[in-house]
Amino acid sequence: MREETVPAPQSAPAGLARGLAPTRPSAAGDDRTESIPVKGVRKATSSAMVQSAYSAPHVTVWKEIDASRTMELVKRLKASPDYADIRVSPLLIMARAVIWAARRTPMVNAAWIETDAGAEIAVRHYVNLGIAAATPRGLLVPNIKDAQDLSMKDLARALNRLTLTAREGKTSPADQQGGTITITNIGVFGMDAGTPIINPGEAGIVAMGTISQKPWVVDGEVRPRWVTTVAGSFDHRVIDGDGMSRFIADVASILEEPALLVD
Repeated sequence: MREETVPAPQSAPAGLARGLAPTRPSAAGDDRTESIPVKGVRKATSSAMVQSAYSAPHVTVWKEIDASRTMELVKRLKASPDYADIRVSPLLIMARAVIWAARRTPMVNAAWIETDAGAEIAVRHYVNLGIAAATPRGLLVPNIKDAQDLSMKDLARALNRLTLTAREGKTSPADQQGGTITITNIGVFGMDAGTPIINPGEAGIVAMGTISQKPWVVDGEVRPRWVTTVAGSFDHRVIDGDGMSRFIADVASILEEPALLVD
């Protein structure tokens, strides 16, 4: 699914790095297989993902883009005294792009709601931006409340706090509730693209692949550029393919020209 921005410490045992309890032999004298109890974060995550996968009709679209200007902006921000105490990464630009694009396609930030009177679609005019995080406890999806109101610098600080809190295992249940749309940064694991599962209660999730140098045609010439793939899965009950395609195209346009969003 969406395992990202906070990789488990390298020293963590394999089972613990996935948020699982220590293993034990599955049968007396059999050391070739192990039995891992499913509980805690892993149990909650598996239940939520099964519910999402089998209740919301998932469709995924993706686009390969030239993110060279995003990489240039990240480099400039890192060198800026204003960001001296803030960790800056391409995820910051992606977050800004998703927030901006969600305003232009509000249905991607909506949710399918079942009520006694029938189904309805709740369109949220605010963005609680979820960031899927792989932690020693397992997969967590804390979200930044009212992310649409934050400046670039404040959003960077919020991402830093979210990352640190998740890494330290201090993410609270409240931090994981009320999300409206999620980003999963599978690029930190070297993955180019994926088909992420929607977080329950949301209608869309965006996956950002690794950013690597590849040959790219610019003005009729092949040049080395920083290229990435952005994918988006969506609940087809809430939003149609044309809407999600416009949304992903908007996200791509910002990653191609991020200076448009600098405040």
